[in-house]
Amino acid sequence: MSRRCQLTGKKANNAMAVSHSHRRTKKLQQVNLQWKRVWWPEGNRFVRLRLSTKAIKTLEKKGIDAMAKEAGINLNKI
Repeated sequence: MSRRCQLTGKKANNAMAVSHSHRRTKKLQQVNLQWKRVWWPEGNRFVRLRLSTKAIKTLEKKGIDAMAKEAGINLNKI
């Protein structure tokens, strides 16, 4: 499974680690992903999603139906 948020599509970012002597080496900034059980009232069940912490905060504001519709996800198949 790829390290990608299921609702927002966030993924790792390529970056540079800069040392004290300003030597630059490549590094990967991973997304802060969490497994989250979210109650889905329309389906009357819990849905288990792998979400970024930013998506969890947005989910509390917008709701799961609105976010799934934006992402184009069918929650019946999850």
